[in-house]
Amino acid sequence: MAALSMLPGMAAAGQQPGMAGAATVERQVAQPKWEGPPRLKFGVIGINHGHIMGMSDAVMRGGGELAWVYAREPELVKQFTERYPGVKVARSEAEVLDDASVKLVLSAAIPDERGPIGIRVMKAGKDYIADKPGITSLAQLAEVRKVQAETKRIYSIAYSERFENRATVKAGELVKAGAIGKVLQTIGTGPHRAGYKGRPEWFFDVARYGGILVDIASHQADQFLYFTGSTKAEVVASQAGNVHTPQYPKFQDFGDMMLRGNGGTGYVRVDWFTPDGLPTWGDGRLVILGTEGFIEIRKNVDIAGRPGGSHLFLSDQKETKYIDTTNVELPYGRQIVSDVLDRTDTAMPQAHCFLAMQLVLEAQAKAQSPVMKG
Repeated sequence: MAALSMLPGMAAAGQQPGMAGAATVERQVAQPKWEGPPRLKFGVIGINHGHIMGMSDAVMRGGGELAWVYAREPELVKQFTERYPGVKVARSEAEVLDDASVKLVLSAAIPDERGPIGIRVMKAGKDYIADKPGITSLAQLAEVRKVQAETKRIYSIAYSERFENRATVKAGELVKAGAIGKVLQTIGTGPHRAGYKGRPEWFFDVARYGGILVDIASHQADQFLYFTGSTKAEVVASQAGNVHTPQYPKFQDFGDMMLRGNGGTGYVRVDWFTPDGLPTWGDGRLVILGTEGFIEIRKNVDIAGRPGGSHLFLSDQKETKYIDTTNVELPYGRQIVSDVLDRTDTAMPQAHCFLAMQLVLEAQAKAQSPVMKG
């Protein structure tokens, strides 16, 4: 999703419009478009983050037809409709929710609004995909779980670092095939470029975005659960705080955490310190350690010189090799549309979705300061 051009005025994942030297180098490889009549109609409520475009594109690749958009900000609506000229602009959220033909709603609203929107969507009898973080407090999580259990609707969170990165998708296939034996641990890093001048006010308020572990590290928590196969997990230790951004006292620029699950262990580090000299918004990495080898993914850039992102390296008992993932399909959109229609959970089990958020919410709540006082 970082490869997609961002709408001006929307918060971007580490890249802001007009930042010199900040253009991503992700390879622009087209994914197959849906051929044939639409499988379902979907709407969008809240477009405060540019991830909404990647989310919408994924669902359209899966056969979805974008029917409605609603947002409070006229300037964002104007930019969104310029990208998707066929979409109808709703006068209210209710206009989207009252349309019986709409089966699925997407949201990239301000993070602390995503959970409440999802609750209203499920109560309206529709399924829901939120941008990450899909929930920003333990109280929200409890209410979302309650309503989801009552309504039996899908509450999905678009963990794009797994769903929309070809190397991560390929790694899932390799791990499932036993390429590195039993997975023992994941190490995930999520560095981002801040681009402070282009950020909206809510970006700097931990009460609005949930904190750095809730916001960014939800990606890594999702991948930890997925690759270790853990269905139960706990936070061993966590840190989060503002270590070098005193001009924004409500902002957190660094965090890390240790996780332990019934399928393996995990370590996560996230930050906002990507230097301007890097040709993309962050050198995100994932290392998957197995009993018979390991996989390393360079999600956005190979600093050794290969162009683009989605780089996968595998070392096993026989060799070390680079695996080209250029033509790997991104299946999330197709899977989630099928799940809506067939009432299945092929894209992501509901319990997994909630557990990934539970881990980072608990980690955030118990996080110590990364700087010793005194």
